[in-house]
Amino acid sequence: MGDLLTTQQMALFVARGFLRFDALVPESINHTVLSAIEAGGAQDGLLIRDSEVHSYPPGTPLSECYVDQPALRQLLDLPSVRGIIRSLVGKDPLFDHHAIHHCPPNQNTAQYTHADSIIDTRTNFDIQLMYYPHEITKGMGGTRYIPGSHFRRVNEMAIARYQNVKGQQHVICPAGTLLVMHHGIWHGGGRNQSDKPRYMFKIRLNATEKQVKLWDISDLDEKSVGPKAIFDPDAYTHRDRIQTIFELPEKWFPMDESRLEIVNRIKLWRHLVGDDSFDSHYWLSRLENSN
Repeated sequence: MGDLLTTQQMALFVARGFLRFDALVPESINHTVLSAIEAGGAQDGLLIRDSEVHSYPPGTPLSECYVDQPALRQLLDLPSVRGIIRSLVGKDPLFDHHAIHHCPPNQNTAQYTHADSIIDTRTNFDIQLMYYPHEITKGMGGTRYIPGSHFRRVNEMAIARYQNVKGQQHVICPAGTLLVMHHGIWHGGGRNQSDKPRYMFKIRLNATEKQVKLWDISDLDEKSVGPKAIFDPDAYTHRDRIQTIFELPEKWFPMDESRLEIVNRIKLWRHLVGDDSFDSHYWLSRLENSN
């Protein structure tokens, strides 16, 4: 199946809202993209108006974007990147927007924690590709994000007061790293305390086909152990199984709310596999007993 995502990777995306691929993009592409970004001047933290990297109208098929910008087209045409995109949003998704985030050296403040756009209650999801063309060190801050927050639907900056959440992560990574996020995940730019500028290139993509079994499903049956008795210890011995992944809490989950997040994960997985009977330890099935 080539470079499509595996069932385990898809389950992790459903559970945590992101996938990370370190040093995925070759240095030749990183260098060319970074040169194009740096050719412009920073405006309001974004390098869009003056940069050699220009945008496209929302709703443009991704296949028609960046054809005149070889480095970015090469990035999107990497078999691994094509496989990631196809597994999540199909063969030719729509370009929503892109942004080139610039964090100058020696910043005094960090970007507020936020979720992009408005409250979005769809089961379908968009993805955001966050690409780091140069190394991000600890001192540079890096993108801050809250794993597992994508089911907590909020209105953009409504969560700005939450600056530190237990279990949050900062992107510290080698050049060429790609972070793929569910559109609803909470995130923000960390404070750059280094003496070098920090750049991140982001593209949001909209699906144009049903997001059902788009990944490599050859291991789907193997990774799904089926509904087990609640609290059955055997169900937790296989760390790569779907149900086990869905049971693992994030550090910020209150104990009484973690089970609600398990139900959210099950609902999204049912949508992705086209199977309304899928369950993990009976969490959702018991709610559907209406006899």
